[in-house]
Amino acid sequence: MDYIRAIEQQQIRKDLPYFKVGSHVKVHYRIKEGDRERIQVFEGDVIRRHGHGSRETFTVRKLSFGVGVERTFPVNSPKIDKIVVDRHGRVRRAKLYYLRDKVGKAARLREEGF
Repeated sequence: MDYIRAIEQQQIRKDLPYFKVGSHVKVHYRIKEGDRERIQVFEGDVIRRHGHGSRETFTVRKLSFGVGVERTFPVNSPKIDKIVVDRHGRVRRAKLYYLRDKVGKAARLREEGF
C-alpha cells in the first residue's frame, strides 16, 4: 500500500493556487486539435471539490448565452496549464448545487474578505 501512496505523491502538483468551493476561477486547459495544441480558458464558479490525493476533481459552472455549463477537471491533470483565482466567494456549503436553479443576479456569491 505504501507503493501506491508514494506514486500518488509524485503525481500531485504543487504549483496550483489555493481555491475552494465558491471561488471564481479561470482554468487554462490545453486542448489538442489534430496536430496543433491550444489553450482554452473556462471561467466560472467552483461548485464542487471531490476526492483527495491524485484523484481529486473540481467542477466549474458558468453561464454561456443564458445556458448553464458545468465542466469537471482533475486537479492534478497535466493538461491544466494554470488556474487563476479571481475572488473567493463566501459560502456555507460544501457543494453549491443550488446554483443550478438560479439565474442572473440570484446566482452571484458574496465576496469573502480575507
